Amino acid sequence: MKSIFPKRIGTMNMTVRPKKGLNLFVVFLLISTMLLPITASAAYFNTYTTVATLENANGGNSAQAFAVGSTYAYTVKVANGNAKQVIYRTNMTTGATNLMTNGDTGTTYTTNLHHANDMVLSTINGELYMFIITMKAGNMSLVKLKYVGSTYYQVGNYTIKLNGTDKAMSGVKILSKDANNITFLFKTGHNFYKGTIPLTANSGTINLSSAFSINTQNALVNGSPVSNIGSYVFQGFGLYKDTIFVPMTYKNVSIVLVYRNVSSASGTIQADNNLSFRITSSTYPELFEIEGVGVAHGDKLWFNTNRKKTSTDLLHDGVHYFNDFNASQFIQ
Repeated sequence: MKSIFPKRIGTMNMTVRPKKGLNLFVVFLLISTMLLPITASAAYFNTYTTVATLENANGGNSAQAFAVGSTYAYTVKVANGNAKQVIYRTNMTTGATNLMTNGDTGTTYTTNLHHANDMVLSTINGELYMFIITMKAGNMSLVKLKYVGSTYYQVGNYTIKLNGTDKAMSGVKILSKDANNITFLFKTGHNFYKGTIPLTANSGTINLSSAFSINTQNALVNGSPVSNIGSYVFQGFGLYKDTIFVPMTYKNVSIVLVYRNVSSASGTIQADNNLSFRITSSTYPELFEIEGVGVAHGDKLWFNTNRKKTSTDLLHDGVHYFNDFNASQFIQ
């Protein structure tokens, strides 16, 4: 027995060492396999569902500002030359859409919103408001509408200034709001600015301070750069949980780039290259232009469009959402 026992120990030791090495190799292989999709793939969304098509009432044939609430999505459409503006309210569940009424005039249009390029909704002291950026310098740079159901009333307007000079902006969202103030995030081109007004103020000057700029040149869509991104046109933007969604369009292609942690951002920030959106439309070869975007109910990314089959075909603007995207999975 004594002569046999050491041999058995030796045999057991020889068999243990290879198993330990094999186990380590298997563990390493599994970890590498698990990490590979995280580092090598990007979340990409390129299909959409249309919930409503918007008409061209009062000559308003070009969709512009867009915002989502708890039940409805709101779209401003403008007439040629920005002479008139109309506001549509779309039920995001049923798609039912109605033209909102201007309570100040009794008509279904207004003439005070100019190009109405972007807007944001806000509840203040239990009442509902729209802040609409007009792309116009001067005391009508930002217009405040109060709305009750499908009727709106103009209750305020503001002058936006940068370094003491009147400035037109193309995008607006609310960065923060407390018992005393609203701080807006404004955009023009690649540049973003902050500006604050008292919570209940209906007029005044909004003095801008520089926030950050965005790098689009190095952004990846579906893991690859967009070769002609310098030719893409900016629109409004969306803001959800400290993350902005920036739509850009070139002819029948629209992309949405994503930038995170914007409340504390400074300098030039980079896009999240692991989350992107693109629609390339063969149905609307003349134009598929995403104008505004917004996250509703913490899940879908909604947007409105200008869509044209030909240069004179102006009957296809709509309200839509990206298929399969759920914001709660990507935005914490």
